[in-house]
Amino acid sequence: MHFTKPAWVVHTDSSKDHNTKGLPIFSVHVHPDGSRIATGGLDAKVRIWSTKPILNETSELSGKPPKSLCTLTMHTGPVLTVRWAHSGRWLASGSDDTIVMIWDLDPHSRGKVWGSDEVNVEGWKPLKRLPGHDSDVTDVAWSPGDRYLASVGLDSTAIIWCGFRLEPLQKLTGHQGFVKGVCWDPVGEFLATQSDDKTVKIWRTSDWGQEAEITKPFEDSPGSTFFRRLSWSPDGAHITASNATNNQGFVFIAAVITRNQWTSDISLVGHENTVEVATYNPHIFLRNPSAAVQTANICSVVALGADDRSVSVWQTKSARPLIVAKEVFERQIMDLSWSWDGLTLYAASSDGTLAVFNFDPKELEGIAPLSVQEQYLSKYPFTPTPIPDGFSHVVAGANITNSKMTPPPSTTKVHVNGNASVNQTTDFGAATTTNGEGEKINVLVAKRGKNKKRVGLASIPSAGAPLSTNGAIPSSSGGFGQDRPKLSPESFPVPDELPFNSNDTWTRGMDVDIDMDSVPIDSLGSNSKKRKISAAGIGDDDTRLSKARTLGGDRVRETVAVKEIGHGRIAPRPIVGTSALAQAQANFPVLPVLNYLRSEVEGCEDLFEARNAEDSEPTEVMFVSGGKQTLWLDYLPFPALAVKATKSFCAVAMTDGSVNVYSPNGRRLMPTLCLGAPCSMIDASKDSLLIITAAGQLHCWNMKKQSAHFPAISLSAIIPAEAPNQSIASAVVRPNGSPVLTCTNGVVYSYDVSLGIFVKLSEKWYAEGSEVWQGRQQRSTNNTNGRSVIATIESSISAQESADRMSVWSDKAKPEWWSAAMTLGHLETRLQATKLLDCPTEYKQALSMYAKRIADEGFRGKAEELIKELFGPVYWRPGRDDGWTPAVAGLSKRDLLRDVLSVFARSKTLTKLALDWQDTLKKAVNDD
Repeated sequence: MHFTKPAWVVHTDSSKDHNTKGLPIFSVHVHPDGSRIATGGLDAKVRIWSTKPILNETSELSGKPPKSLCTLTMHTGPVLTVRWAHSGRWLASGSDDTIVMIWDLDPHSRGKVWGSDEVNVEGWKPLKRLPGHDSDVTDVAWSPGDRYLASVGLDSTAIIWCGFRLEPLQKLTGHQGFVKGVCWDPVGEFLATQSDDKTVKIWRTSDWGQEAEITKPFEDSPGSTFFRRLSWSPDGAHITASNATNNQGFVFIAAVITRNQWTSDISLVGHENTVEVATYNPHIFLRNPSAAVQTANICSVVALGADDRSVSVWQTKSARPLIVAKEVFERQIMDLSWSWDGLTLYAASSDGTLAVFNFDPKELEGIAPLSVQEQYLSKYPFTPTPIPDGFSHVVAGANITNSKMTPPPSTTKVHVNGNASVNQTTDFGAATTTNGEGEKINVLVAKRGKNKKRVGLASIPSAGAPLSTNGAIPSSSGGFGQDRPKLSPESFPVPDELPFNSNDTWTRGMDVDIDMDSVPIDSLGSNSKKRKISAAGIGDDDTRLSKARTLGGDRVRETVAVKEIGHGRIAPRPIVGTSALAQAQANFPVLPVLNYLRSEVEGCEDLFEARNAEDSEPTEVMFVSGGKQTLWLDYLPFPALAVKATKSFCAVAMTDGSVNVYSPNGRRLMPTLCLGAPCSMIDASKDSLLIITAAGQLHCWNMKKQSAHFPAISLSAIIPAEAPNQSIASAVVRPNGSPVLTCTNGVVYSYDVSLGIFVKLSEKWYAEGSEVWQGRQQRSTNNTNGRSVIATIESSISAQESADRMSVWSDKAKPEWWSAAMTLGHLETRLQATKLLDCPTEYKQALSMYAKRIADEGFRGKAEELIKELFGPVYWRPGRDDGWTPAVAGLSKRDLLRDVLSVFARSKTLTKLALDWQDTLKKAVNDD
């Protein structure tokens, strides 16, 4: 094996000429033709490098081909993941800026990189920008055949994109914590995601439903790791997942999960700290190359990278690793990627360096051609959905023969005999000796590297054709993939009808198929017989009551054009009062009277509607099921100004200042509420209803408890009379009853019941200096009840066009501690806001960012104060009244403290403080 660390593969901050050290590299991935790699780093750039100068010293010295091929600069935050499509045509990247970018080869876009002295030998242009996540994108993965692209992030979701149209298809929201890893089943039947909620979830690609959830090996896993990268074996039989533990969390392992059974009985033990990344070699291997290709003669190879700065490579026929590379890096491993020839492993670290392990074919003996893998995968009884007509990653009509990439492919080719149909088995020593006799583990120690901050991601191997960027198949005499057809809709493997029944000794005969399909129960279906009911006085039509009736359900609904009406009896009555009241009306105008109003019920197609007639007809409100059938209606004594509906209730505000509240079935939940002034703004979320009146009064109720969250409050505290041009731009309510009021002066307020006063949730002031301000990124949603409440708030602030005092600072020199102070103040304000609004996911995210900032700056005083606040009294017990509560935003403070201490432990300044408190926390937990 040849080991190298090319010093020129580095991400640097071009704005700081004096900084010669490399910034953390978070991701690395090898192009399918092996001629180039892509890396992503803290400098917010994607960089593409030639592999030939890395693997060949002569090429490195001659500079042919060029070492650096391209630098891509569209991201505005650190690039956390880069993944080539299996076709090699596209490159996907994910970043802290919440965006997934798709890059395409552009032969005409070479030249100097804007803002630096770098020169692009190759041209890669941004093909499409994919917004959709509300927080950092931690990983992306292409499905077999590039049919789909999956992206996951710190917003606790996974998004499935069409791999051809690059449009969103599905959002998977089952996780309750940050999602930090994703991989595809090489068959295309399943998708696996791994999250901080200590689960691995398996999703079906047929309907995107959840197939299984694996929790056992992750129950005691630490929550401090930045990534939980997992990988699917090339035979499709197993998943190797990172960040697992044995022995109540004291032994760090990688867990091997069996397909269909979804159990984890095999552990890869040996690393001294958390395993961050697992990635399989894309090839299957023959245990005995001279023997026939059969079930007992097949195994696979997987590489692990961990926080102990070491890389291990395992072959599943052995219970011990093939090689362990220790102290290769100064910091933890961020990403791993195998080349498509199966002989080169690339490893990236947060210390800013890249290590390359180039194996000799004799060291990885028995490598099988990819055609054997394809033939094997066809045994699974799964048929993928058809590829859309006319879509392919290969340019139509391209002259592949004359197209040439720079640099040419430089991968090592492998000759393998045997193409018979096989059933694969993998066994980490289950069928061989477990005492290690006769086995040799190679240990590589190379104390090199640079000390940097931050951690990154893991690489997930793909399962597709090794096509070059222009669609050509790399070929030479005996080359891997020589007989492999070009990936296209017609050549996508179609499984045969025989189900796979493995005799794999690794799974010990436990891979029996489990039918996870549920049987729908419908006792009152459309074909059910219904008994007729007759009664005295009903008449001859005894079928009249044979089915349930709805109030107004039989009439035909008419579509009307919405328009404003303001004459006759429906005109709202003017409010006569003091000058202060008149001033309030100027800031909170009465809503216009429209002939038609509607409110959609979130999560379904139901509607709550109001119709104001222009003649003498009464005003009516109705609830419409599925937008078609009227379930109930009611008539109002005054015209409707606004309507709002949730799954719990429906509310209508009228021109006389009164409000009616109904249940989903049309029953009056409460007496008619009299506000004293017409409605100016209205919003609802779950059981909470918010109304601001034209008199400047804020009302908020809990409809389930039929009580007020707080007494009616005047908004004069945040909208003073001496500010005639200041008003409320938007008003929404959280499910816990906390209002979110966005003002035109660039400040967002809420009302804190415990303090009895309005408080600021955020303000435009922090946009001037905070490094974590999210308002610069556009958001497509205005729903503050979703996962990204803070991002929505800051986006709404940025959208305000009014100028304020902060514009004075835009062109002035900032004080020395400006950025640090503004960022810390912003994060502390965000912590209080997420606590008040009851946003546990965002509170945890803000706390993590706050702890990292304190650790980076080395502020021991703030760190110790935060630790004591989360730890509480040393001898605290449940029921003790000392003013300290064990939870915040629904999260255990001491569980949060574990994550904070893990962050502090990585800081040189705070390491001893963190270790001391970790011991104290462990003793407190044991005493409990």
